[in-house]
Amino acid sequence: MCGILALIKASASDASVAGDLHEALFMLQHRGQDAVGIATCASGGKIYQVKGNGLVSEVFNDNGSRLNQLPGYMGIGHLRYPTAGTSANSEAQPFYVNSPYGITFAHNGNLINATALKHFLDFEAHRHINTDSDSELMLNIFANELNETGKARVNDKDIVEALQRMYARCVGGWACVAMLAGYGLIGFRDCYAIRPLIMGSRTSSNGKGTDYMLASESIALKQLGFRDFKDILPGQAVIIKKGFTPVTYQIQEQRRYAVDIFEFCYFNLSSARPDSIIDGISVNVSRKNMGTRLADKIKRVLTPEEISDIDVIIPIPETSVTSAPCVAAVLKKKFVQGFVKNRYVFRTFIMPGQRQRKQGVKRKLNAMDEEFAGKNVLLIDDSIVRGTTAREIVTMAREAGAKKVYFASCAPPVTHAHIYGIDLASPNELVAHDHGQDRAIDEIAKYIGADRVIFQDLQDLKAACSEAVVSRSAPPAPRDFEVGVFCGDYVTPVDEGYFQHLEEVRGESRKMKVLEKARLAVANGSEDPEAVEIVAKGVKVASNGEVVPATSSYQDPMSSQANGDTNGESKRRRRSREEGSPPKDRMDISLHNYRDFPAP
Repeated sequence: MCGILALIKASASDASVAGDLHEALFMLQHRGQDAVGIATCASGGKIYQVKGNGLVSEVFNDNGSRLNQLPGYMGIGHLRYPTAGTSANSEAQPFYVNSPYGITFAHNGNLINATALKHFLDFEAHRHINTDSDSELMLNIFANELNETGKARVNDKDIVEALQRMYARCVGGWACVAMLAGYGLIGFRDCYAIRPLIMGSRTSSNGKGTDYMLASESIALKQLGFRDFKDILPGQAVIIKKGFTPVTYQIQEQRRYAVDIFEFCYFNLSSARPDSIIDGISVNVSRKNMGTRLADKIKRVLTPEEISDIDVIIPIPETSVTSAPCVAAVLKKKFVQGFVKNRYVFRTFIMPGQRQRKQGVKRKLNAMDEEFAGKNVLLIDDSIVRGTTAREIVTMAREAGAKKVYFASCAPPVTHAHIYGIDLASPNELVAHDHGQDRAIDEIAKYIGADRVIFQDLQDLKAACSEAVVSRSAPPAPRDFEVGVFCGDYVTPVDEGYFQHLEEVRGESRKMKVLEKARLAVANGSEDPEAVEIVAKGVKVASNGEVVPATSSYQDPMSSQANGDTNGESKRRRRSREEGSPPKDRMDISLHNYRDFPAP
């Protein structure tokens, strides 16, 4: 789930929008830690951009010193969460095309007909695509349709008609913002509203006009003083020009109002913050409701004797600290914080190999023996995906002295791939998916080492979100949700060959990530046997979806198996310094990309 932003000020004489966009990016950093970027437009329609791989503080420097390179009264921002493409620096957004009219573009979501779109752009539109990102595809589809006007200058009607033709070609879930040089901002959402997009307004700094902002979550608007929030509804687009009131257009008829339920139930770093409101639904209240309904499910599944035996209820931080107290209240059990989280370690579920994920869990969490020793514990987590994290957590609890370990998930079993912007795992990697058959709950409990496992029911999950509507929602809040990961029933049509294509793309992406991480580890002195074997032999994707060392005798010509030479500099780094870096496999050539080249 990426994060997107767009801001336009009432007056071109105000301070640049870059400062506000930079602050808002921090508010949405949880939505993407892979890459970040800002593009602005100044007087005369000139576009400025800074983007690259890394966190906000890394790309713009800790003190935000790179913001002075971004003048302008309007701009857009993006935080990238890697989905089915790669993590190449060239895929940092916003993307830019100079023809027609100078368009910058930021996208949150996923296109499930990317292959067909690429074929159209190549053979019919004759537009070159330089990355593996479907965001670049969507930008070029829009640019091609807008170019059909043949005009030197376009108006709102031309933009709306171009969007309508683009919607007719694209299939998937998206929320996007675009900036047309010298013209204004455009925000739009798919006809199912799978990905969120919210607009707010505030009085300009000189008090003589109104600033407008679009964001993935309300918290980014609220923290910058924006009010009067309005959700962009399914199939809608909004066009905002400097000094004018935003105008909303219905680009495509609403088919369903089905926001992705993972925004609410997947409490990890990529989903919505608890202090956000999305489509009129309070994320915090929805998660409290999940805890209450999960407690009712626990009472139906466990015997009275088993419930009586539970001594404490312990959340898995930070993912279930909102829901677990509600479970404890309903079951009338003691709630304690039994795990300490290392806040300086990022997500483990996206680590490329099983071994790395296991090590990552131990780095991230530590069990406090006094809260587990001699007790029967009920652990609450947001979800169980691969089962790797859950299994390590159960092991930690037992090593800390727990007698019995019950494990409850606020989400139902994840049995299918996520296809709208979260690269969870291949179906064969999902612990609840066993070669096309949903794995029995008892088997999952055995796999993770728990005495019992309890999952939330899908209908209860939907109800928990539907009942969390707050009063600010002007239109009816969604009573339907995208829940394909739990049942395989996706809201959009999905071609039969798409899942095979997705697995091929994911496999290649994972191989690249694992190989690069192994090369970096070995070059920096790591003696991890798996990393050394990967560098020496290359990698392949095993039948279970894991990336493992290849069986061939392939030797990476760029690798270095030495820890370093006499001055502590690795041979690979020294060769790079002396001979120059090898060419990237792809590069954003339209505007300079921060970190395209290493610092001397």
